[in-house]
Amino acid sequence: MQNQNMEASFSTLIMSLGSSPIINIGLAQNPQTGKTEKDLNIAKFNIDLLLMLQDKTKNNLNEDEEKFLKALVTDLQMKYVEAKKA
Repeated sequence: MQNQNMEASFSTLIMSLGSSPIINIGLAQNPQTGKTEKDLNIAKFNIDLLLMLQDKTKNNLNEDEEKFLKALVTDLQMKYVEAKKA
């Protein structure tokens, strides 16, 4: 395996945290099992973590980071509501 230089950034952190709800809503395969699974309780927990992070970082992010986090949380919330209705 080749060692890649990955930059640790706020956006990378947010994308990493945001991938869990996508998997738990059933929109992507679990990389560990290769199966599509649905656990809306865990999805909601992870969305709530992002909301808490959004609240705790208020006024400490640059404009792009703030927009990215808000857009991700809003998108995940909408996908969660759609999955809950299904």
